[in-house]
Amino acid sequence: MAVVTGNVSMIPEKAPRVSELRRFIRIFFKRWVVIVGLIILFMVLFTAIFAPLLAPYGPYEIAAGMSLELPSDQHWLGTDLLGRDSLSRLIYGSRIALAVGFITVAIASVIGISLGMLAGYAGGTAYMIIMRAVDTLMCFPGFILLMFLASILGNGLRNVIIALSIGTIAGYVRVMCGLTLSLKQNDYIMAEKSIGAGNLRTMLIHILPNAFPPLIVLMTMQLGTLILAEAGLGFLGMGIVPPEAAWGSMVNESYVYLQSNPWLCFAPGIAIFLVVFSFNMVGDGLRDALDPRLRGLL
Repeated sequence: MAVVTGNVSMIPEKAPRVSELRRFIRIFFKRWVVIVGLIILFMVLFTAIFAPLLAPYGPYEIAAGMSLELPSDQHWLGTDLLGRDSLSRLIYGSRIALAVGFITVAIASVIGISLGMLAGYAGGTAYMIIMRAVDTLMCFPGFILLMFLASILGNGLRNVIIALSIGTIAGYVRVMCGLTLSLKQNDYIMAEKSIGAGNLRTMLIHILPNAFPPLIVLMTMQLGTLILAEAGLGFLGMGIVPPEAAWGSMVNESYVYLQSNPWLCFAPGIAIFLVVFSFNMVGDGLRDALDPRLRGLL
């Protein structure tokens, strides 16, 4: 409740926060593509969580004499060369796709944000060493670097996540370093230093929270990119390979049957497209809602 003293109106502290929340919701849900993206992501997440209940068969269950069966009541998307149910493998593939995306983003963001904040705040030698290492990583084309790392580390879920994390760290370092260089010049940071606040406290309490909105947008958009990169490595046989039910490896296994059994290739391809599209649209919506430069324009 507002308290009025003379001609001065004292607004409760929670009012601006409520107003910001309403503005965020209004802008974020303004475009229908963002809503569609959220619905698709919730469906994929639900599918990944309850895969054992939704899949009619096990992802590695081989049915003798059922190789390359056409879609039927028993197998809605038919079977692959080994007689495994394609729908079940597609459902379980959502688990691998989301695991690769979220785990890689978690690892790369923690390391990259920490290094970027250290480089931007400390400057000097720390800045030179960290940023020159980042520049070296970014000299290589992204997917070529991933192929190089995957060839060294080998196949498997763990090695793919490590390769993707190394290839993704540079982006977080550059973004966080730029944000830190900008934020540390603000008056409230100077005031914090003047009263003797420690560097760690300043970075964690003041710089990191203020840099978080653009970082959230970056993380969301990179989720789709990482899932697409994992699928690309799997298609080339350098990522998660059979018998694991990964969408990229499913496309690799089935593209040779494109004329006779096209659904075997189209189903995982469409799943990759929808997930990447959804993460990009949600990330775009978050950018519109969190970007302070757009306030008052939307």
